[in-house]
Amino acid sequence: MSSFRKALKSRQKNHHERSQPGFRKHLGLLEKKKDYKLRADDYHKKQNTLAALRKKALEKNPDEFYFNMINSKLQDGVHVSKKPEEEEMTEEQKKVMRTQDIKYVEMKRVAEAKKIERMKGELHLLDAESKQKNKHTFFVDSKKEVNSFDLANHLNTAPELVDRVYNRPTLKTLETKSIQGATEPHRVKKLARQRKHQYTILSQRIDREKKMFVITQKIQTRKDLQDKRKKVKVKKETTNSAAIYKFEAKRKR
Repeated sequence: MSSFRKALKSRQKNHHERSQPGFRKHLGLLEKKKDYKLRADDYHKKQNTLAALRKKALEKNPDEFYFNMINSKLQDGVHVSKKPEEEEMTEEQKKVMRTQDIKYVEMKRVAEAKKIERMKGELHLLDAESKQKNKHTFFVDSKKEVNSFDLANHLNTAPELVDRVYNRPTLKTLETKSIQGATEPHRVKKLARQRKHQYTILSQRIDREKKMFVITQKIQTRKDLQDKRKKVKVKKETTNSAAIYKFEAKRKR
């Protein structure tokens, strides 16, 4: 930089806007030009918005209709959308219906049903938690026999096996045949845990097969609705069932 420019720059003074005079301190800070410009721009922006809304209200069609007019309500002076009474479809069902075809879903459902039948054949549902408990009633002739009734003696089995609903051998069987399988307590507990895990997997597969069946029904219903025949909705769609429609009877030629 040349010496002339340095001398010129040293002579230049920065411009400072005056501050609020002492006797006006109680009025706060003195408004500067940049503050006035921001306030003016905000004021004009609001005025333009109000003018646009007035013009839109004057030019509005009185017969205009929006579905939001009946799907919202006025609450504390604010329009609030009405919540649906019941969710028609879960997000999982919507996602599968958008991406998969009914044949593919049905194929997966049938494969799941076969796996369920195979697991039921292996487990026999002997001690499943969801299985209805069976009742076995014994009849006696008098109240005296009721008080002295011995269930283990009546079933001819060991008292430790009375509570078992399956694999309850008699005393004769225990005396004549050797015990097969695990007899150690830790081995028995391990097998019980494995059996419980298998029942959990079976329950999950049953739920998955039910969901696939519902999705198949909903896809089929949407395909049936493409028919041009007159129809009336009999039952609304829910998360666990498809909608039911009654179609007008049409004689085929």
